[in-house]
Amino acid sequence: MISRTQEGKILEWIGKGKAIIIIGPRQVGKTTLAKQIVDGRGENTLWLTGDDPETRNQLKDVSLARLEAILSNNQIVVIDEAQRLHNAGLMLKLITDHFKNIQLIVTGSSSLDIASETKESLVGRKFEYPLYPLSFIEMVSHHGLLKERSLLEHRLVYGYYPEVVKTNETGISQKILNDLADGLMYKDLLTLDQVKKPSLIVKLLQALALQVGNEIKYTEIGELIGADPTTVEKYIDLLEKSYVVFRLSSLSRNVRNEIKKGKKIYFYDNGIRNSIIKNFNTVEARQDIGALWENFLIVERMKNNTYSEHYYNAYFWRTTAQQEIDYIEESGGRMSAFEFKWNPKRKGRIPATFLKAYPNSETEVISRDNFEEFVGFSIHHEKP
Repeated sequence: MISRTQEGKILEWIGKGKAIIIIGPRQVGKTTLAKQIVDGRGENTLWLTGDDPETRNQLKDVSLARLEAILSNNQIVVIDEAQRLHNAGLMLKLITDHFKNIQLIVTGSSSLDIASETKESLVGRKFEYPLYPLSFIEMVSHHGLLKERSLLEHRLVYGYYPEVVKTNETGISQKILNDLADGLMYKDLLTLDQVKKPSLIVKLLQALALQVGNEIKYTEIGELIGADPTTVEKYIDLLEKSYVVFRLSSLSRNVRNEIKKGKKIYFYDNGIRNSIIKNFNTVEARQDIGALWENFLIVERMKNNTYSEHYYNAYFWRTTAQQEIDYIEESGGRMSAFEFKWNPKRKGRIPATFLKAYPNSETEVISRDNFEEFVGFSIHHEKP
């Protein structure tokens, strides 16, 4: 069993009067994590799942009296895939307000419903824990640095979804990823009321996958897929809230010709990205290794920052004169700038314009020779 970093964080707050919300993409192990937490406690537990039509029917607009009968004398109540329940936020509020002795654990695959409802209904009553595909650090803890490092090129192509990590057969990995990608596009996203033109979602995902690492403009994407910029922005917002992609904004403060409203799009998992464009070629045979490397590093950095509760602002930097920096973090009043190079022999350079505008910034070029610390590895992560 691969240990998840978030498990220890969650265990610290079990039994302390707060609802635990585990949220993230489908199939990243949220249910498995909840089971590990519950099984280790040996308490009476009720499992409810939003995937079950009968459960959805029983919990639809449920009254307090009816809820008391359903919950009975259980000490822990787990509600899996809560975003599929009608008025989920209100029901969770009733449980936290009126059943103080019950530890509520909730999982949700999409922030479209569960996050918006619970944030309003459970203010001050919950702790929210994002869970992503497995991380480089979690896999190092599982089987050691040397083993995980030897799999780097494989991870760049196939990513870190748990079912993919469990198999070493490329054919099986491709099938798993294709099924996952189809589920994201056709099961989750295309059933949303907000999606009025389903074919555009597929075209948009393909367009975004081909432009990882590049600045995007809603107008240009719209022309490419046949949609207006407003629709493009709306659908990207849905993709972001469904944990398929996320945006990185441009830094613009001190230099006159800095790009002021630029956006880059990254995927939460390289394997999903590659499945969308149907390209599982090896690293040596790819023209997009730079994009894969950039996506990998930024996602792994995000996972580690999130799990370690490190609060920061993230940007890229570019000027109209085409000077650029791949990734910038601002934390504690300090700025750190990073250039990404897959090939260690290619020398990255931080533009003098940036250094002059943002003095005292820390700078570093990240290649496959030195990336471990950037994604959160330190000596205590190594498995004994």
